[in-house]
Amino acid sequence: MNEKSPIRDVYDAIADPTRRKLLHLLAEADELPLYEITLHFEMGRTAVSKHLTILKEAGLVTDRKVGRETRFRLQAAPLQEIQDWLAFYRKFWISNVARLQELLQAELDDMD
Repeated sequence: MNEKSPIRDVYDAIADPTRRKLLHLLAEADELPLYEITLHFEMGRTAVSKHLTILKEAGLVTDRKVGRETRFRLQAAPLQEIQDWLAFYRKFWISNVARLQELLQAELDDMD
């Protein structure tokens, strides 16, 4: 029996553009019910719910029942792992941009 294990990796969870859009939507609201979230997508409620489940398994979203309705909320703390990972590489971006600025300035100086 080869059961598929749940996605718990934050990187896997945010790799999909739909899930990134879901996170953005939830970041702009305190809490949203599933029916309202679904209005922002060109897919059915079941598909949106599957994406939310993946985000929930990664710890990025929590849900709670209010009557017959399920409401979802962003849990941004796991995104800190990605921020920390990106911070390490920022030094390469900064040095490359600085070098590009130097090259462009040299080109401008040569034109004068």
